[in-house]
Amino acid sequence: MIIVKLQGGLGNQMFQYAAARRLAAATGSAIKLDLSWFEKIPEETTPRGYELHVFDTVQDVASRTEIKRIRGIDTGRWPKVSKWLLRKAGLLQSRSWIKERSYSFDPQILRLGGDCYLDGFWQSPKYFDDVADLIRKEFTVTVEPDPQNREIADLISRSVSVSVHLRRGDYVSNATAAAYHGVTPVVYYQKAMAQIASRVERTHFFIFSDDPEWARQNLTGPEPMTFVNHNGPGKGYEDLRLMKLCRHHVLANSSFSWWGAWLATDPEKIVVAPKKWFGQEIDTSDLIPQSWLRL
Repeated sequence: MIIVKLQGGLGNQMFQYAAARRLAAATGSAIKLDLSWFEKIPEETTPRGYELHVFDTVQDVASRTEIKRIRGIDTGRWPKVSKWLLRKAGLLQSRSWIKERSYSFDPQILRLGGDCYLDGFWQSPKYFDDVADLIRKEFTVTVEPDPQNREIADLISRSVSVSVHLRRGDYVSNATAAAYHGVTPVVYYQKAMAQIASRVERTHFFIFSDDPEWARQNLTGPEPMTFVNHNGPGKGYEDLRLMKLCRHHVLANSSFSWWGAWLATDPEKIVVAPKKWFGQEIDTSDLIPQSWLRL
């Protein structure tokens, strides 16, 4: 059995699921979800909820008994002396508890077998490239779009559409998130939009943001631009479905727009991503596919 710990927002949950789903497919194992992180979210972390329920993904939730059997005891908040005593006794944690060691791709994950508890973010397509068709199929939204989203989807399909994602939200309001992620400057978006407009004729830019009013007031670029601001935080999957329909993409430093671009199937798509993905120095060379541009 493969149990995956889900945490963070929708984009993060999709990476975690995709890595576990590939491992389950390769080994013929069942996959179950550990949703306990959402029951007690750390204080400094942006509140989130489980969001994969809108997809055609496996929805089986692991029981506490199953988690304890495969992962072992979670001693994350235990005093150091207690963990030292457990370590001395060889009882600290199960060998099946696989913790992510760094942000870079770890090829050993692809060779795991037997029972595993995956604990990490696993933000690289290298974890699931060989089952890309399966991942795209399962990340299909099963909820029918409302009339307003149908209208936008039709407009996207009839134009040389470019999705542009501006991520602000907790990157601005949460000091911990701001220090770790940083905010991609407006000049990046202007350069990225201009570059795509110089390579493709008759572009129509569709702007997605968790701070739509700020985006409308501050973003300038090639026209026309349509600001998609009607879905709100409870319907991020609707924005993701619309992004996926676009022909070309300008990403924020966000796993959400990463998935919007990766799920898009246009073979001629141009994807622009920021070179500086984090506020601190972290190697992201395994995150961005080689065919994508970085500015």
